[in-house]
Amino acid sequence: MAPIGEIDTFIVDVPTIRPHVLAMTTMRHQSIVLVRIRDADGIEGVGEGTTIGGLSYGEESPESIKLAIDTYIAPILKTCDPTRVGLAMATIGKSVAGNHIAKCAVETALLDMAGRRLGIPVSELIGGGRVRDRLPVAWTLASGDTGRDIEEAERVLTARRHRIFKLKIGKHAVRDDVAHVAEIKRAIGDRGSVRVDVNQHWSEAQADLGMRMLQDAGVDLVEQPVRRGDISAMARLSAKHIIPLMADEALHGPLDAFAIASRAGARIFAVKIAQSGGLLPAHAVATIAQAAGVGLYGGTMLEAGVGTAASAHLCATLPSLEWGTELFGPLLLTEEILAEPLRYADFELEVPDGPGLGVTLDADRVDFYRRDRVAPRLHAVSERS
Repeated sequence: MAPIGEIDTFIVDVPTIRPHVLAMTTMRHQSIVLVRIRDADGIEGVGEGTTIGGLSYGEESPESIKLAIDTYIAPILKTCDPTRVGLAMATIGKSVAGNHIAKCAVETALLDMAGRRLGIPVSELIGGGRVRDRLPVAWTLASGDTGRDIEEAERVLTARRHRIFKLKIGKHAVRDDVAHVAEIKRAIGDRGSVRVDVNQHWSEAQADLGMRMLQDAGVDLVEQPVRRGDISAMARLSAKHIIPLMADEALHGPLDAFAIASRAGARIFAVKIAQSGGLLPAHAVATIAQAAGVGLYGGTMLEAGVGTAASAHLCATLPSLEWGTELFGPLLLTEEILAEPLRYADFELEVPDGPGLGVTLDADRVDFYRRDRVAPRLHAVSERS
């Protein structure tokens, strides 16, 4: 084996094209943690660990992801054989609890290295390999303004970029949120699918009312309406309503997937490589779902190009992906950090087919947005946004 010679971890802050309004925060830029790993032969792999809104979404922040990799994971990784990805991650797991996003970034970089070393795409290293080359991609409407959301939906429909739309709700009264969604669904009609994401902000009683009203409005699914630990409420709501409940924040790897599936807590799983702890455990989540008859959806943490490409490789291996994906993260950013952007056309994302992840960072743009080099400028941009 060629031992690991260098591990570089840094944060890149890129503004978003508009404020992205969620129930728990409003995003005006995305903070992307990138990790580059190079072995003694000069083969390099890149990974991404991205969360949403600092610590407002989950237990990991960009700063904690970088710290976990630099302080705890990197010393262990340097003792591992980078060609044996599963063993390396198992070794890290024995000494580092949790920190799924940090682990995902490292595992992604190792898989990128392995694919480049072998001259094959990462998707060929997962499960039985790739079964599809293109993925349907949803777009999230989250300006917070009904009229602007309708205009945005019309624009991307005309451009043939998206015909699946997810609306972020939960910040307002249930009836007000449903009225907002219903108006957008009426405007879109049969030209596209409309779904909602509540990000855990409803009580069970609110979810009961909201799911009934959303079904009447023609909405296709409700994502994580109640808090992630309340599987009993999720099961009751799933059993009561025709409109399917999709688990998201409740899913943090295979153990959660088994617990939810065994209790019929959701009819759809949003499979995220970051929350699962990497592409390999995310594949296990999907396998559990399919064995239990649970539908699959390729979720996002609003990753930039590297993380989105990694998620696309995972989704390309799933035999069934009936609910599509929402791998639109790079399109939410004002700047592209890849030398060649991912290709979106005819309502789908093309899965890269080059060695490894099949993507390359744009060194100049990455350097321009690196936090350790442009912190004062970032704060100025954030204040103006």
